[in-house]
Amino acid sequence: MTNRLINETSPYLLQHADNPVDWYPWGEEALNEARAKDKPIFLSIGYSACHWCHVMAHESFENPGTAAIMNEHFVNIKVDREERPDLDTVYMEAVVAMTGQGGWPMSVFLTPDGKPFYGGTYFPPTARHGMPSFEQVLLSIAESYRNQREKIEEGGEQLGARVEQSLALRADPSALTSDTLDQAYQRLSSRFDSTYGGFGGAPKFPQPMNLEFLLRYHHRTGESQALDMVDLTLTHMASGGIYDQLGGGFHRYSTDARWLVPHFEKMLYDNGLLARLYLHAWQVTGRPIYRRIVEETLDYAIREMTAKYPASAHNGGCEETGGFFSAQDADSEGEEGKFFVWTPDQVKSILGDEEGEVFCRYFDVTRSGNFEGKSILNVSLDMSTAAAAAGIDEDRFRTIVEQGRQELSQARETRVKPERDEKVLTAWNGLMLAAFAEAAQALDREDYRRVAECNAEFVLGELRRDGRLLRSWKSESSTSGGQARFNAYLEDYAFYADGLLALYQVTFAPRWFAEARALADIILTHFADPNGGFYDTSHDHEQLITRPKSLQDNAIPSGNAMAADVLLRMAAYTGDDDYRRPAEEMLAAMVPMMQQYPGGFSHWLSVLAFHTAPPHEIAVIGDPTAEETNAMLNVALGAYRPHQVVALAAPDDEVAAGTVPLLADRPGQKGRATAYVCQRFVCQTPVTDPTALERQIELQQG
Repeated sequence: MTNRLINETSPYLLQHADNPVDWYPWGEEALNEARAKDKPIFLSIGYSACHWCHVMAHESFENPGTAAIMNEHFVNIKVDREERPDLDTVYMEAVVAMTGQGGWPMSVFLTPDGKPFYGGTYFPPTARHGMPSFEQVLLSIAESYRNQREKIEEGGEQLGARVEQSLALRADPSALTSDTLDQAYQRLSSRFDSTYGGFGGAPKFPQPMNLEFLLRYHHRTGESQALDMVDLTLTHMASGGIYDQLGGGFHRYSTDARWLVPHFEKMLYDNGLLARLYLHAWQVTGRPIYRRIVEETLDYAIREMTAKYPASAHNGGCEETGGFFSAQDADSEGEEGKFFVWTPDQVKSILGDEEGEVFCRYFDVTRSGNFEGKSILNVSLDMSTAAAAAGIDEDRFRTIVEQGRQELSQARETRVKPERDEKVLTAWNGLMLAAFAEAAQALDREDYRRVAECNAEFVLGELRRDGRLLRSWKSESSTSGGQARFNAYLEDYAFYADGLLALYQVTFAPRWFAEARALADIILTHFADPNGGFYDTSHDHEQLITRPKSLQDNAIPSGNAMAADVLLRMAAYTGDDDYRRPAEEMLAAMVPMMQQYPGGFSHWLSVLAFHTAPPHEIAVIGDPTAEETNAMLNVALGAYRPHQVVALAAPDDEVAAGTVPLLADRPGQKGRATAYVCQRFVCQTPVTDPTALERQIELQQG
């Protein structure tokens, strides 16, 4: 027996296709059914890597008795929040308004016209800790809908009106000063955990955007404490259980304050943002551990999170499609974290007693364990200290550890792996594209450049129709293509434009700049709110009870913050105020929120730092294959300089000059590679010497 979800592409929805619940996907069929039968709607929103979503599914949605109550009294709709962030935003706002908190699984009861009137998150199968059982909730809601219909509809109207309120952005251009950055830095500093790094206590999330802002603050001011906070946090995270010490990549968050015990799911967006952050930290500090984490995380994405099919026309001739999968689950064989944990006996059975003992000592694998009787690998001592404590030469100790990691990684591959959500989301792919592109340039990794190019070929080929992006793609089989669905959202356009700009700065192929500019133009045309900023959905999107507009940064930047980021950089490349003006207006309106709640608006802070720097533009004219041209590029791109854009063209490349306005009317000097350092298209004297270029850049940065 299967329900209507069997025809969906979302792995999360397919997980519920054999529930006894008569699930519908969101759409006209379900809404028409609710109206025709005059039944309330039970809307359940979650995602495939959500542990508590699985728990509630097992306890309630797989229970025939509970399902019978749901089917009798409700039209039941299941939504993947990653496919439909618009629905998630609208109804999460309602749940928070009703209960003061939100989360997933999200459980919302709607009138047949889609207005929410009651909601919550996880409901247990039996009443406990002051929470009613899910069946009690269902029966109570059904009775209230029958007997107190007028009251429910009135409450739904009031709540719907509250959700519908659009935030008008009131801009004060005089507020765009670096004072906001200073105030935000002080507030973030006051919340910093000086013992383990990060912000606040348990549970502790990586918050890469906060740390990225601190890196930019250090870059702008030279404030050593800002860098110290980044350094402490990244070191502890890299050593903790939140990082997969064998396979690379970060888990979602830590349940404790010291980054030891994670929720074991791995999300593409976390790893894209963190790989980029560690890369920037390596550029600033030169610490080898940061480069190692970057490469291990990106290698994990290639190995575990990239769709692989034979090269063909549909994927630009790449050996793999280049589409990055969304997530890996926390559970395997019905147990959270089972794939990742070890016992001393398991380690020694693979490495032998002597070398196994060394490995266990270094990675904290003990008899008592640190997670339900087993051990999550983590590092509490640096290599030299651990080797001295073991009485072993450090080189020998290092060899044992590295060989042990390889052997245990191979052994772990024989275990049952966590489920993988194999849908490809445009926005999240943009985050990982940017990480690969920047790493390709900074680390001189040609393989990473190829991965980035393949991703762009795939997304622009498979997730675009009639010039407009789509949100989600899922393969149809292991040997053929797939199906792309859903209108793309603001974050899809903004994140992918950001990734394409990063790809342009490693390849300098005019095509990628043109594609990024086309996406920026669609943002301006189809998403603009006359009250300022941008809606999450395009003007021709499905009409919901309200048109959502997200401003706060969460686990990923808000679509509006990334749109402002992209538009300012596009203005720097083009000199076009049609890009600059809406970004400046948004920034000015967001200043009070940045000052008061910096942790929730940290990508906005990085955008403001770019704007107030002010950014400089570098145009390099020269043969891309020539040594002297690469010497110029090494100066321009060889350090952490977050407040600049760089363009390159050969002297006679009319296509590049016609595509990237920064390159127009910039002749080479005396037949040599030439660099122009500009601000707002006002340029210093062109230079042909790398040392002179570096001096101009330093002077420009103050």
